[in-house]
Amino acid sequence: MPAGLKAFTSEGVVADVIPVPPKCVLDVSYNSGAKTDFGNELTPTQVKDKPTVTWESEANALYTLILTDPDAPSRANPAIRECMHWVVVNIPGSHVDQGDEAAEYIGSGAPEGTGLHRYVFLLYKQNGKVDAGFKIRKNSAEGRKNWSAAAFAEKHHLSLVAGNFYQAQYDDYVPILHKQLSGQ
Repeated sequence: MPAGLKAFTSEGVVADVIPVPPKCVLDVSYNSGAKTDFGNELTPTQVKDKPTVTWESEANALYTLILTDPDAPSRANPAIRECMHWVVVNIPGSHVDQGDEAAEYIGSGAPEGTGLHRYVFLLYKQNGKVDAGFKIRKNSAEGRKNWSAAAFAEKHHLSLVAGNFYQAQYDDYVPILHKQLSGQ
């Protein structure tokens, strides 16, 4: 197991989000120049736009990509664990842009005073086509709270392949995101 993947356990992602750590590294980079690196701290401003996500894929396989926040509204009080930030199903190979975006990407929106939140990227291999059962736009918070990546994976018989995560806390971009999520 690559050393960075051990952070899934040491930072509590294993137990809070998934039962076991992934075996491979998911490379996630943003146009801002920011990259995820197993719990490094990024800002909401750096991650406001959809990232580029890459991995070693099997040519004829389908994948599901998930971004989730288990620390809503805070890590100390995760009363609405998890908050769904992005779900793409039926990704052919490593072509995220050709998958079905079930929940459009939203960046980090940790409320002021809630400290660092973990934002966890998970990549699952599918056994066949998946119907997520929802379609959530980027300007909607509806259906994003009290969601479970692990339950979704179990329901659709997905196998965890790779992952990565970063941490972020409030900055000046957060009110803009919250306004967007209210449909304004």
